[in-house]
Amino acid sequence: MSTRSGLVTRLRARRRSLPLPLSRVVGVARGLKGSGPRATFVLSLRTRFALAFAVVGAVVAVLVGLLSYGAASDRVMAEIDRTLRSATVAVAQNPDQALSLSEAVERAPDLYPGPDLPGPGDEGARIVIARAVAKDGSVTQLGGPAVRLPVSGIARTLAASGTAGQADTTEVVADSHAFRLLTTALGGDRGALQVAVPVDQTHYVLGGMAREIAAASLTVMLAAACAGWLLARRITRRLERLAGVAEEVSVGDRFDGSGLVDGRDEVGRLSASLSRMLGRLAAAREAQERLVQDAAHELRTPLTSLRTNATVLRRVNELSPYARDRLLDDVEGETEELGQLVDELVELAMARDRKEAEEPVELAALARCVAQRVHRRTGRFVLLDVDDSVIRGRRQGLERAVGNLLENAAKFDADSDSPVEVRIRQGEITVADHGPGIAAADTVRVFDRFYRAGTARALPGSGLGLAIVRDVAEAHGGTVFARTRAGGGAEVGFTVEKSRLLGPEVPGEKAAGTDKRTQGARGNGAGP
Repeated sequence: MSTRSGLVTRLRARRRSLPLPLSRVVGVARGLKGSGPRATFVLSLRTRFALAFAVVGAVVAVLVGLLSYGAASDRVMAEIDRTLRSATVAVAQNPDQALSLSEAVERAPDLYPGPDLPGPGDEGARIVIARAVAKDGSVTQLGGPAVRLPVSGIARTLAASGTAGQADTTEVVADSHAFRLLTTALGGDRGALQVAVPVDQTHYVLGGMAREIAAASLTVMLAAACAGWLLARRITRRLERLAGVAEEVSVGDRFDGSGLVDGRDEVGRLSASLSRMLGRLAAAREAQERLVQDAAHELRTPLTSLRTNATVLRRVNELSPYARDRLLDDVEGETEELGQLVDELVELAMARDRKEAEEPVELAALARCVAQRVHRRTGRFVLLDVDDSVIRGRRQGLERAVGNLLENAAKFDADSDSPVEVRIRQGEITVADHGPGIAAADTVRVFDRFYRAGTARALPGSGLGLAIVRDVAEAHGGTVFARTRAGGGAEVGFTVEKSRLLGPEVPGEKAAGTDKRTQGARGNGAGP
């Protein structure tokens, strides 16, 4: 028994630990939020829309109904009070006319035009009851049916000490019927006059109006709820599709934007943003997989060579001094190449994420600094032909890009005595050499990661230098280019976005501040 209860407890705990799918939040309300006595229902967006429309419709209907009922009730009661005042004036002027008041009221304008509706307490013919109240509270019937209307304390006070014209209007119940009663003081020792009319039918009509208004309010509320549900369904249908795509992305390997909605409203804009995000995620995922595959392929060669050399080193005592030196040189070279490859992989992977601040960069000074560093490494001279371009960019990334271009040119033009040339014009940096050039089929791929042309496979390098140049150019809103140079050699370079230019536009050469010099010793190259 304890084992079974423990299994049930674990199953419940596992069920509670499952994540709530995103589509369930947007779909119909499901489940409970929280646990215990304070648990609350989770309402879907569609249900909230419907409830909001229902509440708004109910509030509007109730307010309109109350205002309509109040206005109708006030108007009817005002008409009755006016009839009572007219009857009081007639009786006060000629008490003998009290008996004919019902007939006069019968000939008066109808307060309820249209067909009469029978109901409880229907008065039939409209009647007026007139009475005189003495100072001592005694009542004298002046006209109308003899109904025992109660004499209130206010009526006694008006009859005993009220001033002429002072009145009080109230509703009383006598013989199971309701009456509207007006008590008016006559002043002096004359007491007061009371005039009353039955109002059972008036209450019945007003009650029917209240019921109709309540039914109309309920109908409006239900109609608003249905309209809100339909409208919310129309709106949330697209949100549910977006939620479904987002859920598939969060729990699976989907990165395509199929199934998203269109439109120019907020949902359409959200869908477009999600589509762009998925596109970037797909591109990043593809680039990541390609980088890992290419890196694994490139790392396999030096690692295999190192493993082979390590095996040979186990028999190092059997090797001749010459073979041992060659083996150690080979190990050292492979280790250096492997280290360079790892460094370039790290540089390439972190190039986009590096938070380097942008600053004004003078390209001529940057090119001179890089040319001197390359000269110290390779011994090659660099001819600078630069203008006064100043751009807003990341200095370290630009230095790395220009350095990679110069080292790449020096590697492919190792047998030439001519200097490598650097030309800078309005943010465009071009590095030219006198080597074998670039085949037309390779110009579109030389900037791909780990790509190496047929003429470069025997040369050292990882194939990542120009890929880093492309990343730096794209980070500055520019492009890369590679072409064969007229007269032999290649021209490789990149541009930056024109909006990043801070310096003056240079249409000419020396006349406009062009700096054309050769860096290095003997005036023919780059040097320290």
